[in-house]
Amino acid sequence: MTKRTKWTVLSLIVLLIAIIILFPIIKRRFNTDKTALPSSPSAKRALNINAEVIAYQTMTDKTITTGNVLPAEEVDLMFETSGKVVAIYFKEGEYVKKGTLLAKINDQSLQAQLKKLETQIPLAQDKVYRQETLLKKDAVSQETYESVVTEYNKLQADIELVKANIALTELRAPFDGIIGLRELSEGAYASPSTKVVKLTMTSTIKIDFSIPESYAKEVKKGTKIKFSMEDSGGNHREYYASVYAVESKIDQETRTLRVRALYPNKNGEIVPGRFTSVEITRKEITDALSVPSEAIIPEMGKSIVYLYRSGKAQPVEITTGLRTESRVQALNGISVDDTLIISGVMQLRTGTDVIIDNLN
Repeated sequence: MTKRTKWTVLSLIVLLIAIIILFPIIKRRFNTDKTALPSSPSAKRALNINAEVIAYQTMTDKTITTGNVLPAEEVDLMFETSGKVVAIYFKEGEYVKKGTLLAKINDQSLQAQLKKLETQIPLAQDKVYRQETLLKKDAVSQETYESVVTEYNKLQADIELVKANIALTELRAPFDGIIGLRELSEGAYASPSTKVVKLTMTSTIKIDFSIPESYAKEVKKGTKIKFSMEDSGGNHREYYASVYAVESKIDQETRTLRVRALYPNKNGEIVPGRFTSVEITRKEITDALSVPSEAIIPEMGKSIVYLYRSGKAQPVEITTGLRTESRVQALNGISVDDTLIISGVMQLRTGTDVIIDNLN
């Protein structure tokens, strides 16, 4: 046997062995591919979907706007008369009580007038007493007695007038609050237009904001709001307040209604003048049946959702109610414990075979 013949025989043997080894694998793959072919053009494939079980939920209708933090009371303090400032009793930035004497204008001339009038009181009282005694004895006429009484009353009125003018030289705190920065010094001449200092009440603050005109009938005295801002440490904080007043009419330019709420700022943690975000709750439903917004298909003016029933998709019409950012209230059409399909809804048709991947 030649060398060439030997190589030919060897090659045939190797090829035969390879066929014997690979034949079962090829046959198995062929059978698998044959099985995978659709039995008919009309064969259906189930759609994998996500679903959720309908249950009662709390839904809140709210709106978010912006507002400003205002002090409950704030006033620029000024004297009610003119004169030289002879004393300043307050310290800038301190807390003062209502009625505290803050500053004083020179009142020496008024004090002299008061002293002069007060020295006449004993004599006037004595005249009244003597005339009253004589009148009882019919020694003087009624007219003479009344003239003396009138003089006495006039003297009392003059004294009250001088005391009132002296009070105008005193600057007192009209309410409890924080004193601001002083605008003048002792020795300066002050007039009723001269600002001395600002007084601010911070124990209570006002949240001033505006709402759309559509909310006009729903936001009223007592309505609760939530406002938020960052504290001194940069942390987001939320606070709750109550509406105490609503403007009497809607602003014709902005078509909004101005509203104010009160917050008891007892620790003074919120500084007036800040900007804040305000959240208003119009309505809260604790037993609402709702569906995700993406589960609704608008169709010919109707709202359609699909329910999972015995492995198939079944469309139902719902009547929508309250809407939030992500969910819509269903007033009818669905019930508690229904299984709602929430994904792939655009591919669904009546009776589509579905398989639930995730159930919430």
